[in-house]
Amino acid sequence: MNEDRYIVFDHYLQDELSVEDKVKFENQLAEDPELASAFEIFKELNLHLENKFGNADEFNAFKENSKSISNDHFKASKPKTKVIGFKPWIYLVAASVVVLLGLFLFNPKPNFEDFNQHENAYFTERGAVDEKLKQAEDAFNAKNYKAAISFFKAVLKEKDTPEIHYFYGISLLETNEIQEAEVVFNELKAGTSIYKNKAIWNLALAKLKQKDYKSCKEILLTISSDYEDYEQVQELLKELD
Repeated sequence: MNEDRYIVFDHYLQDELSVEDKVKFENQLAEDPELASAFEIFKELNLHLENKFGNADEFNAFKENSKSISNDHFKASKPKTKVIGFKPWIYLVAASVVVLLGLFLFNPKPNFEDFNQHENAYFTERGAVDEKLKQAEDAFNAKNYKAAISFFKAVLKEKDTPEIHYFYGISLLETNEIQEAEVVFNELKAGTSIYKNKAIWNLALAKLKQKDYKSCKEILLTISSDYEDYEQVQELLKELD
């Protein structure tokens, strides 16, 4: 094998190989763990870059530039003496990975944990004490979200309010029950309660947690500027750019 395999990685992902070359490459992946590992790294970085660059032209320009840099790096670093078992294309991929990782080191993406600060729940202050609701409140405020979910489910059978749904949705999101959380937040989004914009914000956080940065940004842009935590929306948008 030679250094041109780096280009083959890209051509395969872009579906630019002939049927014969595609089958040959897939057989090589199945037979060569090192090649398969290098290809997975390259594929993962491509996915991150696609999320980083919303514009296809910018993405392609960056790839061409990284190829040029990695080729120069390979030529400058290639050992003069022959090393048994050395595979040049692996070195080239490694050099390319260094170039691509540099983008993320200097332009880190935001994390869900940086933006998932929620207000505490205070249900019982506005009425008679409901034992199940008090248990849900205590569990939520203690960040024991799994227990809170069970209590919320019991409460919702008797008392169905946007407020309870909102904190129930947060509990689902925190325990990675993301699809269920999105159902709850989408219902609140479709309503007219004071939790409408809060629900949209949490839909964006759900996408952030899944590292779907493009969808996260699209959702954030739909939040009204009169949202009480709009500064947080702007901060996340800035970090996504």
